Amino acid sequence: MIERFFRDLNHNAIERGVFLNMPELISTIQAYVEHHNRNPKPFIWTVRASDILAKVAEARARLNKLQSV
Repeated sequence: MIERFFRDLNHNAIERGVFLNMPELISTIQAYVEHHNRNPKPFIWTVRASDILAKVAEARARLNKLQSV
């Protein structure tokens, strides 16, 4: 969840910004958080935990196969 928030923060507020000093960057981040908190929306998971775990197991099997080569 936090990774998604930071991705959105970076994409929406920081990525294309030009900051001449640290206070400007901090101010931009604070403004984004304040704007975000005015109209918060809950995150709704759309994937079942079992599907995520299956993908993890599949990725682990592939990694193990690569390491054994």
